[in-house]
Amino acid sequence: FRQFSGVIGDECHNFKAKVLQGIMKKCPDAKWRYGFTGTLDGKNVHKLILEGHFGPVYRTTSSADLMDKGFLAKLKCEVIILRHEPRSFANYNDEIEYLGDLGARNQFISGLTTRLSGNVLVLFTRVEGHGIPLHALISDTAGDRPVHLIYGDTKVTERERIRKVAEVSNNNIILGSYGTMSTGVNIKNLHHVVFASPSKSRIRVLQSIGRGLRKAKGKDSCMLYDIADDFRKNGNRNNFTLNHLAERIKFYMEEDFSYRMTTVPLNKGVGVLDV
Repeated sequence: FRQFSGVIGDECHNFKAKVLQGIMKKCPDAKWRYGFTGTLDGKNVHKLILEGHFGPVYRTTSSADLMDKGFLAKLKCEVIILRHEPRSFANYNDEIEYLGDLGARNQFISGLTTRLSGNVLVLFTRVEGHGIPLHALISDTAGDRPVHLIYGDTKVTERERIRKVAEVSNNNIILGSYGTMSTGVNIKNLHHVVFASPSKSRIRVLQSIGRGLRKAKGKDSCMLYDIADDFRKNGNRNNFTLNHLAERIKFYMEEDFSYRMTTVPLNKGVGVLDV
């Protein structure tokens, strides 16, 4: 790698990975080093690693500025807090597994998704424990509307087929794992994004929102539905995933995203939200 006098790193927030750090260290004669990304994770240690590879961080613009200038679709965020019967969990994994199996919650997501017009992207974390069952449920209730599923085992040819279909039609529901959809998938014609699983990763959240910010013919706005869960008893200590919501709210405020919070009781029936 000594032959190279310049290095350009796309999605350079990933350069904290050991293999990419190794490549950068093997380019001692590269005096031109440029890294580009739309998101940093906000952790000082990772920022220092990137500055060691590329130099000081310069923020040239923001999503809010690009929206104002018409380069990105306008984003509106609806934070939906599902109010459950009080319950405590020993750890985060127990809570996530419970939410993935919770029929009333999945029915709420299915009802919300199928009532939205336009192309809808539903994002989930766990494939077997949530994404595949949710895909089956939505497929059963969507009627003639196409429902697609993208995750790690989905072949590249199938992903490309789904992308092409979504670009030329406006009635698709796409369920995708965060791992496959949060970066590198370019579907411009998305009108709604639904966070079906909680996350507190700044990069994952902002990259996932970016899926819906691309402009397309006839599309100048995107709606984000951020689904959170409240298991508190009388306003006591937050459950794990509710703490994750607090982190996402910080991201929205830092990026100047417009958001509204709505609480929907889930303890009787499956809850109702007007869309």
